[in-house]
Amino acid sequence: MYKVDLPIDQSIEKAVERRRSAETARKARIYNTRHRVMGIDVGALNQQVQEKKHQQNMEMQRDKAFDELRKIHDETLLKQEVEEKEKRAVLHTDLTKYWANLQHVEDSRDADLKCGLKGAFRITIPEAELGPASMQIFQGEDVGEEERRREQIRQTEKDLQAQKEDHERRRMREKHRETLVSKELVYQDLRGVQLHTQEEECRKATRVALDNYNQALAAERAQHLKEKLRREESENLAEVWHTLTSDMMTECAEAAEREVAEGKPARVLVDKWKGMRPEQLSAIHREREEQRVEKQRQRDAEKAQNVAWQLHRLKLSRQAEEEERRVAQLRREKRIQMDLHNMQLAREQQEHQGYLNKKLYTNKPTKDYFYQFNTGSR
Repeated sequence: MYKVDLPIDQSIEKAVERRRSAETARKARIYNTRHRVMGIDVGALNQQVQEKKHQQNMEMQRDKAFDELRKIHDETLLKQEVEEKEKRAVLHTDLTKYWANLQHVEDSRDADLKCGLKGAFRITIPEAELGPASMQIFQGEDVGEEERRREQIRQTEKDLQAQKEDHERRRMREKHRETLVSKELVYQDLRGVQLHTQEEECRKATRVALDNYNQALAAERAQHLKEKLRREESENLAEVWHTLTSDMMTECAEAAEREVAEGKPARVLVDKWKGMRPEQLSAIHREREEQRVEKQRQRDAEKAQNVAWQLHRLKLSRQAEEEERRVAQLRREKRIQMDLHNMQLAREQQEHQGYLNKKLYTNKPTKDYFYQFNTGSR
């Protein structure tokens, strides 16, 4: 028999792999709580993406503005530092020239000690004729001068280095603070520009609404003015007509009082009226006295009613206080009973929990018990 290499059929393996992939995808869909319960809002997600991009663009613009401002501040600080160094160099040069030209060591008071009596005042009197008061240098005086000077120089250098470091730290803190202040100012400027834009838009909308409201008010006022003019014109015409037909113009010769209509009091003509009659005056006084008596009676009744109401309110307040005290006593007694009952329930709950933990539930499940669940999506 001849050996023939036939191709292996992998369709079964591919089908199994395809089913496994489908099962894995189905498990992912089923066990994903967000997709199964909430669903996906594509519009909201797109809007969130757009808002996130807009926020990122705004942050990029703000960072770019901060970078530009920081560059400007750095250049300004560098320029100031260079100018300060130049000024210090010029001052140091001038001070060195001043020391070299006007402050020689030989001209100091202790030149005889520092320069080995070079340039000091020379004593021409013989030493045998000088007394103890003329002595300048004594044996054993200032033995550790060189060591003390070196220590003073080292201490001076150490102090200068500490001052320099302290000054550098203060300068860095000041620079950092100025940077933070500049960033805050830029942010405030950007915020101010946004607020100004929003205020302009609101002001524009307010002006449009105010213009519409003013136009409506103007139209309404014009309508009211027309109505008022028409009413005034009709009233003027009525007044002219009444004046032309009045008793003054027609010269009516009737009495001062005349009946206007049935059941109404007589009308008094002012231009012909001569005063009130005695019976009218007595009627007015009688009616006023009756009104006074009635008013006094109403006051007395109101005063008695107020006293009765005060007594009733006092009685009600006392009853309310007694009821509050009784309710408070009942509440305290109920609270004591509830506390006793709760303590009894707590003891029973503890005993039951001890029974469950120590006697009933003694066989705890292992991990294998839980791993047998949710192994497939079917």
